[in-house]
Amino acid sequence: MALIECKDASFAYEGVSVLEGVDFSLNAGDYLCIVGENGSGKSTLVKGLLGLKKPESGQILYGDGLKSTEIGYLPQQTMVQRDFPASVYEVVLSGCLNSLGRRLRYGPAERERAESNLERLGIEDLRDKSYQALSGGQQQRVLLARALCATKKLLLLDEPVTGLDPIATGEMYNLIKLINLCDDITVIMVSHDLHEAVRYATHILHLGRRQLFFGTSAAYRESSLARRFLGRDRI
Repeated sequence: MALIECKDASFAYEGVSVLEGVDFSLNAGDYLCIVGENGSGKSTLVKGLLGLKKPESGQILYGDGLKSTEIGYLPQQTMVQRDFPASVYEVVLSGCLNSLGRRLRYGPAERERAESNLERLGIEDLRDKSYQALSGGQQQRVLLARALCATKKLLLLDEPVTGLDPIATGEMYNLIKLINLCDDITVIMVSHDLHEAVRYATHILHLGRRQLFFGTSAAYRESSLARRFLGRDRI
């Protein structure tokens, strides 16, 4: 069975349809970019994948023992989140929260996982620094480490490079691809950057209040949608 599968899923708010006919499946190790213009349904689908909103019709299924609470999620940052008064280590460790069960405190396993992901993302030297004192690129690395503490199978990233400078953007894209390739973690990333999406992802899901395209990045480059949104000279 696929790691995650949408079967003709449609979503509505107060009876008003906002997204229809989403039908795709991903296997372990896939890298999907969800693209589309503002209001196309990307945020609604993210809520559905996280189990925060049920489809009006259709299904979202998880395979390989995955639960919606075991998805590593990196949301879009708000100004309030950027000023969160905690240390880098505390932010990363909070990614283990769902694994505590009925326990009230983090144990050795959670602390070891946090330390491992600090090292994995190259931010172990920032461990005791205040999160709010970091640069935008450093903060995103911290949040990515936090998301990795929550999962061993699936990362869901919502516009992870928004507001970053070109160097930090390139570093973040490369980090995500390395995690996907080296750790065999499936990645779902929402992005407005179509050019980088087709460069890094294995699959593209293009939304426009309905599913306009799902397939490999190579197939997307040959589609009429790619010619429309990327331009013939940029494919």
